[in-house]
Amino acid sequence: MLFSSFSFAQDLEPRRWTPLPLSTQIFGIGYGHTHGTIHFDPLLNIRDASVTVNSFVLQYLRPFKIGKKLARFDVLIPFSIAHWEGYLNDTYTTVNRNGFADPRLRVSINFIGPDAMNPKEFQNCLSEHKVFTVVGASLAVTLPLGQYFNEKILNLGQNQFVFRPQIGFVHHWKSWSYELTGSVFIYNKNENFSDGNSKKQNATFATQTHLTKRFKNKTWASLSAGYGLVGQSIVNKQPNHDDRADFLAAASLGFVLAKKQSIKLSYIRTETLKDIGADLNSFILGWSVLF
Repeated sequence: MLFSSFSFAQDLEPRRWTPLPLSTQIFGIGYGHTHGTIHFDPLLNIRDASVTVNSFVLQYLRPFKIGKKLARFDVLIPFSIAHWEGYLNDTYTTVNRNGFADPRLRVSINFIGPDAMNPKEFQNCLSEHKVFTVVGASLAVTLPLGQYFNEKILNLGQNQFVFRPQIGFVHHWKSWSYELTGSVFIYNKNENFSDGNSKKQNATFATQTHLTKRFKNKTWASLSAGYGLVGQSIVNKQPNHDDRADFLAAASLGFVLAKKQSIKLSYIRTETLKDIGADLNSFILGWSVLF
């Protein structure tokens, strides 16, 4: 479950509920570099552990309408190169994993806010309404298709479905917006965990908030914060008492590269609030094209 911390960190997502016009699609490519220290359960006798993960992501997003409401579908496919190192039973040990992590599918709908519109109607609506609020909900499903070895503890994939209902809102006024989103991560049981053991993961509760400033040249900047409360894991019906809590802070900058292309830069800091967890620094570069 250590990799779920990285997934949560990279999911600290400003402008999550920003409406998009119909008949458009977005394709994106991203690169993320994460490094930091890991704090394992003392019973595992692992000390001075660190991790470095380089991830490459493909993402596709398409808005559509349900009745008059604006909805969207997006898919994310990650490929990761991960390196762990530390002392196991006082012996220096390294672990490397290269492969696909678990992909994610997500469907969202905005209950309150601008209706589904074509690009011209959408631009007119934004010009006439400088202040408006969007309220939406989504369901994301992470598929257990990433690289996974049942005889290993450290993996890129989790070998379990993750269902994440999410609700949030964003309030726009002039060139500013404020966003608040809450999520619950629900895991199915991993029946093939570490040499055939059974592992159950209690739910994770997470919230994130963003303050974004838009500039006249279509550049935007945001400051973000997030909190995640990760439930304990249970192996063969035995609780591990390994629940965790994480605090995240981030800064992001987005700007137009060409007429329909944009670049996003982000820095995310993750701090564990308990004895078990990870302290991580993440740097993210993303390119997207609207067509």
